[in-house]
Amino acid sequence: MHRTRTVAACVFLAPALAAIGAFFVGPVLAGLVLSLTDFDIYTIADSSNLRWVGLEQYQTLLRDPLFWQALQNTVTFVVVGGSLTILTALGAALAVWRAARTVQAFFRTVYFLPVVTTIVAAAVVWRAWYHPRVGLLNVALRWIGLPAIDWLGDPRWAMLAIVAFSVWKNFGFHMVIFLAALQSIPQRLYEAAAIDGATGWQQFRCVTLPMLRPALSFVVLITVIGSFQLFAEPYVMTQGGPANATLSLVLLMYRNGFQWWNVGYGAAVAWVLFALLVIATLTLRRLRARPGQ
Repeated sequence: MHRTRTVAACVFLAPALAAIGAFFVGPVLAGLVLSLTDFDIYTIADSSNLRWVGLEQYQTLLRDPLFWQALQNTVTFVVVGGSLTILTALGAALAVWRAARTVQAFFRTVYFLPVVTTIVAAAVVWRAWYHPRVGLLNVALRWIGLPAIDWLGDPRWAMLAIVAFSVWKNFGFHMVIFLAALQSIPQRLYEAAAIDGATGWQQFRCVTLPMLRPALSFVVLITVIGSFQLFAEPYVMTQGGPANATLSLVLLMYRNGFQWWNVGYGAAVAWVLFALLVIATLTLRRLRARPGQ
């Protein structure tokens, strides 16, 4: 009987496992192999041009100032953009948590709309808002007597402009998660804290935050993973400029692999990004597993 069930399970799982192997595991391993070669546009014309170069692509990568610029930009986006997204989502969830059901439903819908909006369309609209002469932001600045800012053309402001767009685009998804977690906290905990004389801040610090820890850990993890994969925002709004101020690792990979056809180098960038994601994920999991956390 047990053997029959095992065979049946394998039969039902086989199509899904085959699809995962063909469309995920296979391409991932192929990318690893490509990163150890000098595969480029000349190889497409004549496969005899393909050479096995081992770790040479990674050595070149580590000597490339453009890679370090892209890494710095990506880490900046992860730290600044990720933190602001989480804080904004938590603040929005706390703001609507105690509201009536109809009010909650309204704000959930309003805040979640950017999440389901196509990112390219939203980025095009925001790029128009950032226009140095006729953009709404600069019109508002001139109206209150401040000078206009070249949001996407000034290296000092370009990354902050992309961060602002990313926070607006993504915080609604995290807000829904936080709101669901807040609604699952037993009301008796707050009643007990109030009887003990706890202030609002003390209730938030000693009751709300500890009860939100699982949801917060999940949100931090998916935010970090998503932020490391920054691509569409700079690709649509700045093309990585100005002066590579918004160039991300994924955009660098795309340029090498699909614009310049330096596929081996692009694959090396992809695997470095994969290694960074693994390190970040394991670090966050270890922090969460610490005693008392």
